[in-house]
Amino acid sequence: MIRSSRRRAEAIFNQPGPGHIADRLVTQVQLWRALVGAAASLLLVYTYGADDGWSGVANDGAVKLILAPLLLIFTGPLVVLGFIRYAPPAQRQLLRSRLREPLKAVGWYVGIFVGVGLVLAGSALAVKQNYGTMVNGLIGLGLLIGLVWLLPFLGFSSAYAARYAFNTSNVHAALPAALTVVLVWELMLCSVALEGGMPHGPPAAQWCAVLGGPVSVTAVALWELHRMRTRHGVRIRNRG
Repeated sequence: MIRSSRRRAEAIFNQPGPGHIADRLVTQVQLWRALVGAAASLLLVYTYGADDGWSGVANDGAVKLILAPLLLIFTGPLVVLGFIRYAPPAQRQLLRSRLREPLKAVGWYVGIFVGVGLVLAGSALAVKQNYGTMVNGLIGLGLLIGLVWLLPFLGFSSAYAARYAFNTSNVHAALPAALTVVLVWELMLCSVALEGGMPHGPPAAQWCAVLGGPVSVTAVALWELHRMRTRHGVRIRNRG
């Protein structure tokens, strides 16, 4: 079931358009940055501790997993509109005509999010009702099977939606990188606000924990844009 939910989520949120650039080196650098960043974060938590311990770290990761696509939904349109506005006038109509796939992906995610919420609410109501032992058992089994598939599906959908920025490469190859930069700084601000301050440790460790992720992601994204321009001839103000 988990494999099925992952495949379905990837099929929805990983639909590169004709302008998408598959650069293996960029993918490898992004992967290594993520691994090194995760290792550094775990090392800082192990060394200096964290509020609520490791369970707090896990909860923070789950919150960010859901928060990332929601931030993209609410603030991403501003980035996309600014991106299109920055493009040459002759390209703007073409870029706007490519918004169908990203909008479809957003619709899918909202539907998935609402659907999981309705199933959870229905589960809570069903538990309170008494339809008899057999009927209650069948209802509980059906809801359990549904949740076993739906919850991983929501998790994978959130991860893929954030990773591929709701298929915005259909609009322009450089747009996912631009959205990633905005998103990572938004997540940093939300993390500090939700935690109520800086993480544990001396000032140097605190600033590394807070800024290490956003700065490294921004550096990789800028390098990716540079590589698009120099290796693949993709320019925001030149061609889509």
